[in-house]
Amino acid sequence: MRDARSPSDLTILAMGVGNTLLTDEAAGPRAVAMFETRHGDLPGVTFIDAGTLSFTLAEEIGAADALIIFDAARLGEAPGTVRLLEGQEMDDFVRTGKLTVHEVGITDLLDMARMTGDLPRYRALVAIEPLEIGWGLELSPPVAAAMERAAQTAFEVASRWIAQAQTEEIEA
Repeated sequence: MRDARSPSDLTILAMGVGNTLLTDEAAGPRAVAMFETRHGDLPGVTFIDAGTLSFTLAEEIGAADALIIFDAARLGEAPGTVRLLEGQEMDDFVRTGKLTVHEVGITDLLDMARMTGDLPRYRALVAIEPLEIGWGLELSPPVAAAMERAAQTAFEVASRWIAQAQTEEIEA
C-alpha cells in the first residue's frame, strides 16, 4: 500500500511501451521521449522507456499515484490517430488485446498492482494507431507526425490530474 502524503505531491509515472526495432511499435517510447522533451519540468513526473515491458515495472507502477502509458494500439482509425483512454475505459481497452504484443502485458502489470492494493488512482493510455509494424528504426510518416499530439495529450491529462489533486487538498 502507498504511504499517505499530500495530494499536491502527486507522483506520475509516464511510461512509453514498445519495441524500438519495429517501426510503429516504437510509438510508445518515442512519444514518452517527446513528452519529456516538451514538458520535462512538469512537477512529480517520472519518464521511462519501458521497452517491451517486464514484471520489474510492477513496483514502479505501484509506487505512483498516476500512470500515463504511451503505446501503439489497433484503434480501427487512421494511422497516426491519438486517442486518450482514462480509468476504467483504459482498463477495459487493455484487456481487448488491441495493444501491440509485448512479452508482459499491461493488463498483467495493472492486475499485479490491483492485487497489492497499489493500482494508481489516475490511469491513462495515450494510444497511437500504427500504420505498420515491421523491422525498421523509423516511425511511419503519420505516426511520426502524431508524436507532438501524443505528448500534448499527456501534458493536458497530467496537468488536469495535478490541478485536481491540489483542489482536493484544499477542500480536505
